[in-house]
Amino acid sequence: MRRKAKSNGKSAAQHEPAVKLRLYVAGQTPKSMAALSNLQRICAAHMDGKYDLEVIDLMKNPQLAQGDQILAIPTLVRNLPVPIRKIIGDLSNVDRVLVGLDLRAPQRDARSNAPHGSDKGIGAKL
Repeated sequence: MRRKAKSNGKSAAQHEPAVKLRLYVAGQTPKSMAALSNLQRICAAHMDGKYDLEVIDLMKNPQLAQGDQILAIPTLVRNLPVPIRKIIGDLSNVDRVLVGLDLRAPQRDARSNAPHGSDKGIGAKL
């Protein structure tokens, strides 16, 4: 079953979102619920109502995973603006989620030229 949530209650006809997001979850597991809660908090704090969020429960509609080639859950897919971005995990690491969504540039570690923490996954707890 699909659930749609808009951050500011405006219809799509009134305002075209700057960012289109899909969060793929598996029922109401702790990681799925944490990912949704973390994403809602991130969107409220950093996206100024310019986003459209669709939550897709793969327990109810597993066939929907094929469209975005979902291999793990929870997975966040940013469809707009292009290029498409995917973030896997519970989205608890706000800085990495913001970098993954292109809302913030990666921080550079002063000791090297590599982005800070580049050896770890973006979404945190998998």
